Amino acid sequence: MRHAPLHYLLMSLIVFFFCVSSSSLADQGREGGDEEFGPVVRAYLGYLRNEQDVVDDRASRHEVSPAYYRRNSNRIRALRQMALRIARESHNDYLPELEAVSRDELGHLFERPPRPEMLRIGEVLGGTFRFLGPIRSQEMFYVFARLDPYEQAELMEKRTQDPVISESSVDSGPKALTRARRATSP
Repeated sequence: MRHAPLHYLLMSLIVFFFCVSSSSLADQGREGGDEEFGPVVRAYLGYLRNEQDVVDDRASRHEVSPAYYRRNSNRIRALRQMALRIARESHNDYLPELEAVSRDELGHLFERPPRPEMLRIGEVLGGTFRFLGPIRSQEMFYVFARLDPYEQAELMEKRTQDPVISESSVDSGPKALTRARRATSP
């Protein structure tokens, strides 16, 4: 009987270490190869995992409709795909603020929503968002990067330095800027 407290202590420690190690292994499995990225990209991918956990939890408690669950899970998947693409192509530990919207949600970002078929990759819309491309995640999402304050200031500077530059050409992204034709008097 004297050894019973020692036995319980030993069993408690074994259970504790088992729980900690299995939790750690589960976290490593969920990371899904995130170790190839820097801390900023890993943090964003972790944020997306947490967002999915919240959506899963709300769905499990029947707080959201199945349509809401599908749309938000697909949106999170689209954001993850774009974040991974950016990180792998740039080899940089930086991600812009990303927004993924479906066709019917374009009005959430733009006062006058563009037609998706007219969007060009790299195009700047409204001086605020750069179109990064469409991502199909069971439904089509259009992914935009919010311009940071420096990019917005540079865009404004281009507009003020050359007022002859047309608004649409400034918003066309990586294409060369074109000047409007001058009218000459006869």
